[in-house]
Amino acid sequence: MSNTHTDRSQGELNLEIEDMGLESPEVIQTSLAAAMTLGLKGGIFYRNAKLTCLNLLQTYQEGCQGRCGYCGLEQKRSEKTKGTTFIRVAWPTYSFDLILERTKHYQNSLKRICLSMITHKSAMEDSLKLIARLHREVNLPISVLCAPTLIHKTEDLQKLKDAGADQLGVSIDAATPEIFQKYRGKGVRGPHQWEHYWEILRKGVDVFGSGKVSVHLIVGLGESEQEMVTAFQQVHDLGAVVHLFSFYPEPGSALAERSAPSIGRYRRMQLARYVIMNNFASAKTMGFNCSEQISDFGIEVETFVASGQPFRTSGCPGHDGEIACNRPYGNERPGITLANYPFVPNLQDVEKIRGELYAGLREGLDNREFQG
Repeated sequence: MSNTHTDRSQGELNLEIEDMGLESPEVIQTSLAAAMTLGLKGGIFYRNAKLTCLNLLQTYQEGCQGRCGYCGLEQKRSEKTKGTTFIRVAWPTYSFDLILERTKHYQNSLKRICLSMITHKSAMEDSLKLIARLHREVNLPISVLCAPTLIHKTEDLQKLKDAGADQLGVSIDAATPEIFQKYRGKGVRGPHQWEHYWEILRKGVDVFGSGKVSVHLIVGLGESEQEMVTAFQQVHDLGAVVHLFSFYPEPGSALAERSAPSIGRYRRMQLARYVIMNNFASAKTMGFNCSEQISDFGIEVETFVASGQPFRTSGCPGHDGEIACNRPYGNERPGITLANYPFVPNLQDVEKIRGELYAGLREGLDNREFQG
């Protein structure tokens, strides 16, 4: 994805909102990829990828009240870097009216809208307003990535659905309660609680239905492969699906100096997620070595590898049932190794993936790459 803006047509300089004290729901942040897709930013996508989900993020002067150690919205970031990136890329701010106008114009190239709440006292009420307006004025399905710490009643989840959301997201992120506590809870003096997140996940499935709730999990926060696979199975058994991310060190965050997980490790997690979510295998049928790395998927996996499907971005679907939320290059810089493919991998991609899938196993590397 190019971030050079040689084409400054359509009054681009006057459309992005600087810090003027404006907050959601009047203004909204959107990913750089979405801004490009809506004609608000110049640039081209690497390998002609197409963004098919409009990602929106609430914004407030006080910022997010979560203190997650790996997040681009973390309060500890300096004023220069706070809120400037989120999941690696820039998130410019625009008026919601402008975003809505552009979405209507470009909606034939989009398959879904995803609104992300942040942990802020006004976020729940404002989400209902934003979702209701999107549902009323745009003919696209809507996901809401909720902030579970703000939600305490099943009725709150029902309100999100009644407003127009058909998919619910819960960003648990960490595969174990210990890692969650370390980077999202008491370890960073944060407000989030592991048990509450899982309770909201269960209630979400009750309200939205089986297969209509997704859980974000991040590979590379200190978990072993076996622990991550166990989390996949727990989510699947509850009737939800996993959307997988590779840790990316956000500049200015507490974990800015940490390394991303190895590509071999991430490939194994992608494949394990795919076979578990699609009922081809389970955590119980898989084998692990002494470093808790996957040594056996429990089934023959070459057909899945050859299809390239397990290595695509995992996200909510559109009306056609195909992946809509494909987040081009949200986990890596374009032109280097792609963690999540925003399109179907071609034959050359698949050959590369085969070489990556078991990398690191022969050496018996300890899969807990992220201690400390």
